[in-house]
Amino acid sequence: MAGSLPVVVHLYWVGALATACAAVLASYRLLTAFRVWVLRSGAVDVGPALGAWAVVTGATDGIGKAYAEELARRGMKVVLISRSKEKLDKVASEIREKYQVETKVIVADFGETQDIYTRIKAGLEGLEIGVLVNNVGISYAYPEYFLDLPDLDKTIDQMTNINILSVCKMTRLVLPGMLERSKGVVLNIASAAGAYPTPLLTLYSATKAFVDFFSQGLQAEYKSKGIIVQSVLPYFVATKMSKIRKPTFDKPSPETYVRAALGTVGLQSRTNGCIPHALIGWIFSLLPTSTVINFLMKTNKQIRARHMKKMKGN
Repeated sequence: MAGSLPVVVHLYWVGALATACAAVLASYRLLTAFRVWVLRSGAVDVGPALGAWAVVTGATDGIGKAYAEELARRGMKVVLISRSKEKLDKVASEIREKYQVETKVIVADFGETQDIYTRIKAGLEGLEIGVLVNNVGISYAYPEYFLDLPDLDKTIDQMTNINILSVCKMTRLVLPGMLERSKGVVLNIASAAGAYPTPLLTLYSATKAFVDFFSQGLQAEYKSKGIIVQSVLPYFVATKMSKIRKPTFDKPSPETYVRAALGTVGLQSRTNGCIPHALIGWIFSLLPTSTVINFLMKTNKQIRARHMKKMKGN
C-alpha cells in the first residue's frame, strides 16, 4: 500500500496539470473570442484605403453579391465577374444606383479554362485593386457517393476548375499589384465542409480544403509584405446554393454574414465568419475527427435519403 502512494501522487499531479492546461486553453479561447467578436481590436478597415477597386468572382448571387454590395457601400469601386452578362449588368446597375460607385463587369465561365484568364487580365489592366474576393464555387445538387455523381468526369473537371483553379489564377493576376503597393486583402471563400473530410460531399469538401490550405500558406508567405490572405469557412448561409430560403440565427442572410466576416479581417486568418458559425466550429473542434466524420456521414445519408424519396415521388 505504501509503495503505491508515489503512483497516486504522480497521477494527482498529472490530473492537476491537465486540468490547469485545459483551463488556460479555455481562458485563451474566451479572450480571443472576446477580442474578435466584441472588441474588434486590431481589425483592418476593408475599404478604399487598400486600393480603389475590389474584384469579386461569382458576384451575382449569394455571398459574392453581398461582398460586392458591402464593399461598394464602403466606397470601393467594384469589378463583378460571373458567367451571366444579364445578371452582371443587373447587379452592376443596382450597385451604381444605390452606392454611387463605379462598377465594371467581366463575363467569364470559370468552368471553362480556354482564354478566360487572358480576358480577365485584360479587363483588370490598370486598376488599383485593394481587395480580391475569390467567391465563385459550385457544390453538389444533393449528397451523393463519389462514383454515383451524375456526369462524374464533367463534374470533376468543373468543380476543380471553379473551386480550385479560379482561386489560384485570380490570385496570380491580382497579387503582384498588391505587392507593389505593400497592401491588399485576398478573401478566399472556402467552406466549413473543407475543415473536415465530409462524406457524400467528398469532392466538394476536398476542393474547399485546398482553398483553406492555399490561403494559410499564402498568409504565411506574404503577411510580412503587407498582404492579408483570409480563409473564410462558413457553415450554412441562406443562399441558392444551400437551398435555404429563410435566414435564421445560425443560417444568416448573405448580407448579415458578410458584414460579420469583414469584421474579422486582420483578426483571424481563418474565420467561420460570424458568431453562430464560430460556436458550431468550436463545438466540432472539441470532438475527435472520426466522430465528426461519422456525424457528417450520418447527416448526409439522411439528406440523401430524403432527396431520393422526393425524386421517386415526382
